Amino acid sequence: MASPRLETYCCPNRDAATQLVMNFQPEVFCGVCIGSASISLLLTILQLLPKKGQSPRKMAKASSSSTILLLISICDILGGLGMIFRSSVWLGFPGFIANISVVNRTDVWPSTFCVGSAMWIQLLYSAGFWWLFCYAVDSYLVVRRSAGLSTIVLYHMMTWGLAVMLCVEGIALLYYPSLSSCENGLEHAIPHYITTYVPLLLVLVANPILFSRTVSAVASLLKGRQGIYTENERRLGTEIQMRFFKIMLVFVICWSSNIINETLLFYLEMQPDINEMPLKNIRSAALITWIIMGVLNPMQGFLFTLAFYGWTGWRVDLKWRKREIPWESVSSSTVGENAFPSPVNYQSNIHDSNKILATDSQQTDEAISMLSEGNTSSDERLTRSSPIYQGW
Repeated sequence: MASPRLETYCCPNRDAATQLVMNFQPEVFCGVCIGSASISLLLTILQLLPKKGQSPRKMAKASSSSTILLLISICDILGGLGMIFRSSVWLGFPGFIANISVVNRTDVWPSTFCVGSAMWIQLLYSAGFWWLFCYAVDSYLVVRRSAGLSTIVLYHMMTWGLAVMLCVEGIALLYYPSLSSCENGLEHAIPHYITTYVPLLLVLVANPILFSRTVSAVASLLKGRQGIYTENERRLGTEIQMRFFKIMLVFVICWSSNIINETLLFYLEMQPDINEMPLKNIRSAALITWIIMGVLNPMQGFLFTLAFYGWTGWRVDLKWRKREIPWESVSSSTVGENAFPSPVNYQSNIHDSNKILATDSQQTDEAISMLSEGNTSSDERLTRSSPIYQGW
């Protein structure tokens, strides 16, 4: 799983709370991490693969929101691979990992592996948090018609820049001035924990606010599209709201145990002796949440795909299909317009006005489709209720 305790474990003089959880049934814990990450990895890839009998998404152009959702899944997949690799090495080479506890200046590979694997996992999950925040921002901007594929470059710069900066800064402060002297006090650990949990807390606080504002803006768009709020519009708004709710529900389920566990471990660190009898229940709660983290953190990837797209099925279609380019329709329409220009009359103004209204309605439909992408029923109802479909 992803926890700043992984980095503090690389310190030979680690604190007692980190020693408590890391030495609690390490074989069982690593096995749990491998099993959970492997299941999530396979199911996530299965969810993302094209399915037989599934109609392709009919979008005029790729949306930034769909790109962000794919990048979140990629971060989860790569983070899960890091968990599997780290836990496999811990299980397969216990003597290699045991050298981390000893200040050995001749063999640097155990500490290098410990720091490198922990940074890999932490960086990718932190990037996933930033991408999830960008998704909430982009959803709001899409409804306000202020976003597009051009903004994805800014999201890349913000996500990877902040993730790398915070990760490197936290690691540098933790291991300053050297790996053998880290964790000599909370002044080393606290900045590291802050840089780790900033993106997680940002998603917990900011995303619900952005999602609620987006849902309100969607309701206004649907009401203003035809001047009425029909049952189809109400269902579309409800489905978009449920999608946002599922995303936040998965996030809270997968990461609330980390916050609880870190709070308990910090409380134990403040005690002069964590092995005292009155602290038994707190120690037990910390160990239980530690195992829960090993199960839930890697499962985020698969659970997110369920929240994004729903269950896509088992029937995978691996055949490559050549995309048809509608040259004929484009050329025929162009020839028709150029060969037989229509005369200008008093009805042209009415036609242009209807065209503008139809274009505005189409832009609204595209914005709603981006938010409800992956939900076939929503796309079908959106098409039926569209003024263009009804012969505006």
